[in-house]
Amino acid sequence: MKLTIINSIRTNNFNDEHVMQKITDMWKAASTDLTEHESSIYGVYHGYETDYKGDYTLSVAIEGEATPLITIPSDKKYKIFKVDTNEEQGIFNTWSKIWDEEKEGNLHSAYTYDFEKYYPNGNIEIHIAIK
Repeated sequence: MKLTIINSIRTNNFNDEHVMQKITDMWKAASTDLTEHESSIYGVYHGYETDYKGDYTLSVAIEGEATPLITIPSDKKYKIFKVDTNEEQGIFNTWSKIWDEEKEGNLHSAYTYDFEKYYPNGNIEIHIAIK
């Protein structure tokens, strides 16, 4: 899958005290470019330093082949987590579940390309690349 990057940040969920502000600001800045976009929007996690505790890059992207481009390999396996969009903290709660599954040894992340997929109908899925 080829995605055109709209905006990116580098951060860390555990060691960056400004992580939530960076993510919010990144999405706000990207939203001006997405107002006319009618297809799915992606939040792509890549460039992992180590695991979910290390630094990573988060990019807002849409399907397309314009530069800058990120290519999600088609030969990877993913475990898909559906986000409960009725919960105010649905995305955060889903990520917490993902991290818990990994801590418990029930999820073996590959740390290549993970992504949140925001569908036009309001549904959200988090795709985690697995080994």
